[in-house]
Amino acid sequence: MMFSTKAEYGVRVMVELARRAGAEPVPLAEIAEHDGMPLAYLEHLVARLRKAGLVDSRRGSRGGYLLARSPTEITMAEVVEALEGSIAPIECISQAPDGSIVCSRESDPGHVCPTKLLWTRVRGAIVRTLQDTTLADLVLGPSLGGLADRLPADTGVAAATLPTLPAAVSAHAAAPAG
Repeated sequence: MMFSTKAEYGVRVMVELARRAGAEPVPLAEIAEHDGMPLAYLEHLVARLRKAGLVDSRRGSRGGYLLARSPTEITMAEVVEALEGSIAPIECISQAPDGSIVCSRESDPGHVCPTKLLWTRVRGAIVRTLQDTTLADLVLGPSLGGLADRLPADTGVAAATLPTLPAAVSAHAAAPAG
């Protein structure tokens, strides 16, 4: 399963907002230029993030975007679902309004999907990983965020390969929200 550029760029915008967190809003044009992303596309994405209550906007000459909550309170599940919608590893699997997982090929009561268990487990693993990863994990890196400590041993990701931030940025991001 591959997420689209909506998730990729949206997560990058959220990380950049968290890195620059402070009293001043961050102009989206700065993020677009800094990360080489198209401004018009980012405007579309932050509209979704704003609607989901993940970012706030300020108008005016000193306008821009701010995180709506602390990076420790924003999960990647919230971000990805705001941008991509319900997470499904295969087209026929979706989440029903009651939270159960359904297969569109099981519309006939006598038909049981032979692969539903597999895709339900895959979806569950993806959702759990996104729920267990906060924006702070991505910003702070393994030294403060603890992401490396929570990675399953079989991921093949070495803690040394995960990013870390300069001490000043880490200290700012680790400060309690107030």
